[in-house]
Amino acid sequence: MEMLNTLAKELNAKVVQTHASWVLILEDVVYKIKKPVNFGFLDYSTLEKRRENCEKEVLLNKRLCENIYLGVVPISYVFGSFRIEDESNVVEYAVKMKRIPQERLLLNMLDNVSEEDMKRIARRIAIFHSMAERKDEFGKLEVIKYNTDENFEQTQKYVGITIDEADYRFIKEKTEAFYKKYTHLFEKRIKDGKIRDGHGDIRLEHVALLEEGICVFDCIEFNERFRCGDVINDMCFLSMELDFYGRKNLSLAYEEEYKRLSMDEEFDIFLPFFKCYRAYVRGKVNSFLLDDPYYPSKESATVLAKKLFKLSTFYAQLIPT
Repeated sequence: MEMLNTLAKELNAKVVQTHASWVLILEDVVYKIKKPVNFGFLDYSTLEKRRENCEKEVLLNKRLCENIYLGVVPISYVFGSFRIEDESNVVEYAVKMKRIPQERLLLNMLDNVSEEDMKRIARRIAIFHSMAERKDEFGKLEVIKYNTDENFEQTQKYVGITIDEADYRFIKEKTEAFYKKYTHLFEKRIKDGKIRDGHGDIRLEHVALLEEGICVFDCIEFNERFRCGDVINDMCFLSMELDFYGRKNLSLAYEEEYKRLSMDEEFDIFLPFFKCYRAYVRGKVNSFLLDDPYYPSKESATVLAKKLFKLSTFYAQLIPT
């Protein structure tokens, strides 16, 4: 892409590409440009939609990472060249952020992070959830069941490839049994205000321990269904990943502190259910890579998906039914 190549050269920036964005990485700042794509669940197909989603990304992420997100900046085409932070002839927009040092990401600090650090992160998340906007409609059983049904439908083709048939059936049966037994609790959680506009993607690579404090960045801005929901579903993504990396002590410290602060009566009931869901989603996403003709490491994606589905099966055994 001409614009990307021009800007990368002029700014002397490293370019990182995801399925939905181009990221220009400079020494002190980062520019994130959304691709003109429409995946159904994500629509950046017009300039106006990309601008709106850039603004939404900054607004939502300032809730948990206020000092990192600097704003939305225009990109203009002037006299045959592209210029960033120029408003004279706007052809694109970018989210401007301070660059977060890679060594400060929780993913890269697991050997040095303490249980007290995890308690601090739990306190940050618990306070965030207590202040986040209520989104009761996303706590309805039919909405949550839509998400799990979608998972099972989309992974059926990977049975025998990345997930064992017995595990697939077991997780599906335990999920359905949980819905039947605890239908009343889903309604209770709505009434108790446990359904919030959360982060949606609290993963190890999205948590940074900075000098100025804990930063949880890169929340999901493009789809409310993926961001809004039960607070346990939001917080447990992180502890699921800690379990995956064999840091059970850190996971427990994080979960116990969140439980203590939130005073959630149903915490122990819903935690294995939602951790099972989170591990399954990650297994699904890695399975999808097997169908990507441009993805080079299909063998590693297969191995990773298998491990995540096994973790999901482990959690399913803990679901109270």
